[in-house]
Amino acid sequence: MTRSPVKEQILEVATRLMALRGYHRTALDDVLQESGAGKGNFYHYFRSKEDLGYAILDRLLEGFETRTLAPIFADRTRDPLDQVEAFLDEVLATQRARNCVGGCPLGNLATELADAHEGFRQRLADGFERWRQYLAAALARAQAVGAITQDVEPTTLARFLVAGIEGAILLAKVQKDIGVMEHCIGELRRHLALYRRDAPALPAGLGR
Repeated sequence: MTRSPVKEQILEVATRLMALRGYHRTALDDVLQESGAGKGNFYHYFRSKEDLGYAILDRLLEGFETRTLAPIFADRTRDPLDQVEAFLDEVLATQRARNCVGGCPLGNLATELADAHEGFRQRLADGFERWRQYLAAALARAQAVGAITQDVEPTTLARFLVAGIEGAILLAKVQKDIGVMEHCIGELRRHLALYRRDAPALPAGLGR
């Protein structure tokens, strides 16, 4: 299916503006002005600003899955704990590349909208759940082959990892210090190592 260049331009501009200003402070007039689209173009593709916001969120979730989650976790022949470690590496590398600016787009939207808009809250919850499912599936496979102990609950550990990563990204954004992110990821690695059967625990704060 061919994507409309006009629609893609609107989405590109709106995504950038909302990342800078937030959903509520991004005006449709600003989106139209910067994208060069007219109101007729906009309402051909989107019923409202809310509809545009949903499209942006869907786009962010799809992009995160296709560019990060799926490439890392898709290969079922790869060591599942290596996949989890690769994911932590990727998250850390992304924040290094951004120099702690912008944070997590999903986390930013969750902070702004989870208590104010049920539709966005549900979509965001589904997005974080999808992320958790990838991690939980890898941890369950690790448990099945004896790489981690049987007393760990993969779903709970995966949720802990998601929460820890989101918190680390937020703190690094606020403090503008990638060292915060590195130490938090290091602690997540140490926690994960507690359940490994085949490797000693990592030294404190080791974030690669």
